[in-house]
Amino acid sequence: MTAKYRNITNKLSPVVALALLVGVWAAVCGFGAIPASMLPSPLAVGRAFVSEFPVLLRHLKATLTESLAGLALGVALSFVFASLMDRFRALYRAGYPLLVISQTIPTIAIAPLLVLWMGYGVQPKIALVVLTTFFPITVALLDGYKSVDPDEISLLRSMGAGELQVFRYIKLPASLNSFFSGLKISASYAVVGAVIAEWLGGFDGLGVYMTKVKKAYAFDKMFAVIILIVLVSLALMLAVTALRKILTPWERKV
Repeated sequence: MTAKYRNITNKLSPVVALALLVGVWAAVCGFGAIPASMLPSPLAVGRAFVSEFPVLLRHLKATLTESLAGLALGVALSFVFASLMDRFRALYRAGYPLLVISQTIPTIAIAPLLVLWMGYGVQPKIALVVLTTFFPITVALLDGYKSVDPDEISLLRSMGAGELQVFRYIKLPASLNSFFSGLKISASYAVVGAVIAEWLGGFDGLGVYMTKVKKAYAFDKMFAVIILIVLVSLALMLAVTALRKILTPWERKV
């Protein structure tokens, strides 16, 4: 009974916190502490979200396509690079510092270069998503590979297993937990990366929509698209969690 009550409380806590946040927001707007031209009320944002929903869906389709394509490519590249770096120690010593240094470069600084090199199509958007999602997944996979018990590898090799069999039966299953942790982070980064790339040019996408409503000083619509980005990012993270439960049944609590 106590465990059930604790579970209900844990689920209600973020709902209560969100309700309090919206309540404070509404109170600040209602008392005129901040002008409506700068901070629209939750009700105004809700009306803008409903009225602009068909337009938002059209732009969301483009952003989601770029995000998922970039995320898929980022996962594939991360898997290849992490596996090679784990297999070849020299490659790890040379590549890992460069991987860390790459994260010191702001995403907003790379985006204009990608647009100049690739144009205003989907290519620079997908490329930026790949660059954004590559690091968390690669590092998570490397940590997962290194978490393997050396005795398990020695035992399998004593039974005549090769490197591929060690990877398949020991390292890959052991790395899935870390992989999904990195994938959850990258899934939220993917949408943000696509939107940042769309700010700099394009024809469709939530970032393009944001630049248009910003020029019109339509802050209610700006908040509406921000809320949509948050919802989509949360949905992707929940999808990763669901996939993790399916592919790692041994992690489930009995």
